[in-house]
Amino acid sequence: MKPGLELRLGQSLAMTPQLQQSIRLLQLSTLELSLEIQQAIENNPLLEFAEEDDFGGTQDGLSEAAETPLEYAAPEDPSTLAGESLLEPTESRQDADEPFEIDTRWEDFYESDGSTAFSAAEQNFDEYDPYATTSSGSESLRDHLLSQIHLTALSARDTAIATALIESIDATGYLVEPLDELLALLEPEWPDLTEAELLAVLHLVQSLDPTGVGARDLNECLSLQLQSLPEDTPHRGTALALCQKNLMPAIAEREYAFVLKQLQIHQADLEAALKLIQTLNPRPGAAVGSTAADFVIPDVIVRHREGAWQVDLNPEIAPKLRVNQTYARMISRSSRGEDANYIRSHLQEARWFIKSLRSRNETLLNVARAIVARQTDFFEQGETGMKPLVLREIAEELSLHESTVSRVTTQKYMLTPRGTLEFKYFFSSHVGTSDGGECSATAIRAMIKKLVSEESPRKPLSDAKIADMLTAQGIDVARRTIAKYREAMGIASSTDRKRLI
Repeated sequence: MKPGLELRLGQSLAMTPQLQQSIRLLQLSTLELSLEIQQAIENNPLLEFAEEDDFGGTQDGLSEAAETPLEYAAPEDPSTLAGESLLEPTESRQDADEPFEIDTRWEDFYESDGSTAFSAAEQNFDEYDPYATTSSGSESLRDHLLSQIHLTALSARDTAIATALIESIDATGYLVEPLDELLALLEPEWPDLTEAELLAVLHLVQSLDPTGVGARDLNECLSLQLQSLPEDTPHRGTALALCQKNLMPAIAEREYAFVLKQLQIHQADLEAALKLIQTLNPRPGAAVGSTAADFVIPDVIVRHREGAWQVDLNPEIAPKLRVNQTYARMISRSSRGEDANYIRSHLQEARWFIKSLRSRNETLLNVARAIVARQTDFFEQGETGMKPLVLREIAEELSLHESTVSRVTTQKYMLTPRGTLEFKYFFSSHVGTSDGGECSATAIRAMIKKLVSEESPRKPLSDAKIADMLTAQGIDVARRTIAKYREAMGIASSTDRKRLI
């Protein structure tokens, strides 16, 4: 074969860096976006936050800043990137090969009278966070128990034993190490330590807050909480007998006749004792040192105003950005050199970033408005009014690709009168109705939850019965579908829901 030239005609799709950046910003969550913005500002000297006092009224929270009247140089190079307008002041023109002059001086920020530290503090006063170095207030269960031990008048020996016991208590408040193993662990340091002494210190630990901590099993945990109640508490003795005689497994198996015979009591007394036990905490340690809640910042806010549902962007996620005009005015088309190229490239990156953020916010707002318009019944009636909705419907309405809608609805939240909900919450499958319509899976789950909450605990509804009740309402749903939705919501079967009380 001989080498030769060949001409081919074809089409290909190439993603520009700007398009790649827009897609990447679109799929970021609120927290990830804030980190991305902060990183962009740190890496690009021409990108900065716009002060609202100086640049109020910026569109969509994004601005390239109001510019002073300047004379624009005529375009000379047609290959210049589209959308880039480089400014040239008429006051002074800098030689292309000369380095830029220093636009700030040391004296502009620091006084020469020895008050440098105070001046620096004044400069950063607005950015000072008085809570930045303070504790979050969360305290672990271990620290909570040790702080009480240190306030108790104990000998060094008892304090060490109590500390060893506390170290063996898990996050739920139970002692996970058997006493014989703890005794063997402490024996090298105190050979004369006996199990009775260890048990006495354990009783001391069990008297600490929260009540029930340090228990070795559920019966002991419930007994400790019952013993802390006043002696005249109604049915306290029956509840204690249930725990101390290890009758709770029989209660779990619904062997009520066996329990009544063992305690020689009436059914009404057993019901009252079980109600008292239900007020106790089977995991006392979980109330202390719980992990801090992760707060969700909504992307949009839904309000009912003037007889209609309105959707607005959350201003907290739409920071005002602008191009630093001090650096932008330093460059003109005729400028050459390393410094000019550096500023020119960062100027274009800053404008691209601002445009990508504006595009992200517009797409996010349009998708949110389309969702709210289709789910008006949900906002007015609750979960039972949720309509079936898929990503394709929103994509066709807004002339977007389905993958774009998927990116917008992932890890994006809206604040509504019914709580803060993720965008994807409003998308669900559907089942048919007797009149040829559709009912969303979310609405069916809400109906199941309502029926279960209103059922008799002595005679709970079976899956087949729930399916029949929904069919009577015109919703054609199979029993296995009811079982699937019920298990997804964490609702036990009718057998497990049956209660004596």
